[in-house]
Amino acid sequence: MRMPIANISRVLGRMREIEALIYPQPVAPESSAEKIQGAGTFNEIMEEVLDDPNDEFAGSGGGNAQFANAGVPRDVEGRLAVWEADIQELCEKYNVDPDLARAVMRHESGGNPDALSSAGAIGLMQLMPATASGLGVNPYNPRRNIEGGIKYLAQLSDKYDGDYVKTLAAYNAGSSRVDSYGGIPPFPETERYVKNVLALYRKYSRGD
Repeated sequence: MRMPIANISRVLGRMREIEALIYPQPVAPESSAEKIQGAGTFNEIMEEVLDDPNDEFAGSGGGNAQFANAGVPRDVEGRLAVWEADIQELCEKYNVDPDLARAVMRHESGGNPDALSSAGAIGLMQLMPATASGLGVNPYNPRRNIEGGIKYLAQLSDKYDGDYVKTLAAYNAGSSRVDSYGGIPPFPETERYVKNVLALYRKYSRGD
């Protein structure tokens, strides 16, 4: 956060007093004085930096906020891009369409590794603790969470012969419910889930 102007003025004034004591102008050689004037004194440089509206530290919390969240983009697609290499590698390992995995992650967590649902689903791929345990992954480790979700998608896709509608319905509501109803269970949440993830999948498949 920007320091109040009054405080800056007092600090710079004190710095000038100290500078005058350390570097008294009468005894400074002319050549040195010219060099100092050309480069600008320390407090002059500080004034320029503090008054520069384009400086990354200027403004309300600007620089500090940026560095406190370094490496974590605020936009969803930026966050997803952080995990793209893992998605590609793990989808190749488990023979899953990366666009499907990307769509699931986008809908489940928006690329937020700290996502936690009210039902207790964890992380990027929103794995329930029991599901994560069955898949042999630690859901609190982002890469392992991605691996668990992709591995689960592979298992479900194999079970339903590549039917993405049933695969996604089972990912959301459980395969036992999909089996019981022979397709998407008549739950509004699951119906919306399948519709929305398929829309994202088509979007990524088109390269949008």
